[in-house]
Amino acid sequence: MDEMLSEYLPILIFLAIAVALGLLLLLAATVIAVRHPDAEKVSAYECGFNAFDDARMKFDVRFYLVSILFIIFDLEIAFLFPWAVAFKDISFLGFWSMMVFLLILTIGFAYEWKKGALEWE
Repeated sequence: MDEMLSEYLPILIFLAIAVALGLLLLLAATVIAVRHPDAEKVSAYECGFNAFDDARMKFDVRFYLVSILFIIFDLEIAFLFPWAVAFKDISFLGFWSMMVFLLILTIGFAYEWKKGALEWE
């Protein structure tokens, strides 16, 4: 039992140091922080200019298409890199599973292209 506890001791020390450092930084921020807010600094901010419309307005569908496009390429990289690293060790099932995955992503990319998400005006 003592052996097991001694193996976890470095983790507990690291956790204690991390918590102590976090608390120290939070305390230092509250003590040292400047408390003279400027009206311009605390005003509403959107892309460098004041808000000109209601926050509940409908967004253009292109914003959603761009987010879908980001997810497509983000997922592709997140799954392709480990797959490529372990390419020598995977079977044909692993290869064809990735090909199906890439086909699905290609269909999503073609949908984005067809909807005009890549043509921003």
